[in-house]
Amino acid sequence: MTSLEFTKMQGLGNDFVVLDGVRQHVELSAAQVRTLADRRLGVGCDQVLIVERARGDADFRYRIFNADGGEVEQCGNGARCFVVFARSRGLTDKRELRVETVGGTIVPRLEDDGRVAVGMGKPRFRAEDVPFFGGEGKVVESLDVNGRRIEVSALSMGNPHAVQVVTDVEAAPVSVEGPVIECHPRFPQRVNVGYMEVIDRATIRLRVWERGAGETPACGTGACAAVVAGIRRGLLDRGVRVRMTGGELTVEWGRNDGEVTMTGPAETVFEGRWLPR
Repeated sequence: MTSLEFTKMQGLGNDFVVLDGVRQHVELSAAQVRTLADRRLGVGCDQVLIVERARGDADFRYRIFNADGGEVEQCGNGARCFVVFARSRGLTDKRELRVETVGGTIVPRLEDDGRVAVGMGKPRFRAEDVPFFGGEGKVVESLDVNGRRIEVSALSMGNPHAVQVVTDVEAAPVSVEGPVIECHPRFPQRVNVGYMEVIDRATIRLRVWERGAGETPACGTGACAAVVAGIRRGLLDRGVRVRMTGGELTVEWGRNDGEVTMTGPAETVFEGRWLPR
C-alpha cells in the first residue's frame, strides 16, 4: 500500500493531520482515520483534514474527519490551518481563498501579521438547520440532561452547537455533562457543547466538548457559536476576545452582512509519511 505525505498542524493547540488530496490520491476508511488520529498507534490529532480540488467555482474543497472517523461539516481552527497549508505546499499563492465544505463555503484570508481571518458564513437558528428536535429557534431553550433542566442556545455554524452560560468555566461539568449533551436524542446529528463564562462585554472564557473528539484546547466554530449566542442574549458586543485553554481568538459578528469572522494563529508542527493499514 502506498504511503501518504502529511503535515501536522495546530491552531491554539487544536491539532490536525492535513493531507494533500490534490497531488496524491487520498481515500481513507473510518477505521483508517481513527488509526491515523490515534496518539499511540498513528500520528495523533483531533481532526484529519483533506484538501481536494473544488467541485464548483471555489478554489478548493475541504473535508474534515473527527478522531472517531466520522466526517463533519465544519472546523474553524482547521480552516485557518487550511490556508497556511495550501500556500506552504505551493497549491496557491493567493492570500484569500474560497473553500467548499460540507457546511457551506468559507473564506480564509492570511493577514499581514501572520494570523488567519476566516469568514465563517452566517449563523443559523432554525431548529431544522441545527438540527434540534423540538426547538423553536429561540435565543435560549430548555434541555433535560440527567434529570436536570438546563438552558442552551442551539445554533449552527455549519455544524451544530449548544452553548451554555456558566459562572465559572473551570468548574463547568464539561467532561461529565458534555458527552451526554453531545449524544442527546434531541440532537439527531450529535452536537458540539460549549460552556461560556462572560468576563465583560468584549471578553469570554470558553471550554468546548467537541462532537467526536471530546474536549479540545480550542474550537473555532465553538468560539463563533459562543459569541453569537452571547450577542443574541444581550451579553456581548459585536467584537469579542475568546480565551480558551490553547489561546485566544477574536470573533466578530454582524459587521459584514451578518457573517461571522474569526481571527487567530495557525502553525505547521512537522511533516512526514504515513502508511495506511
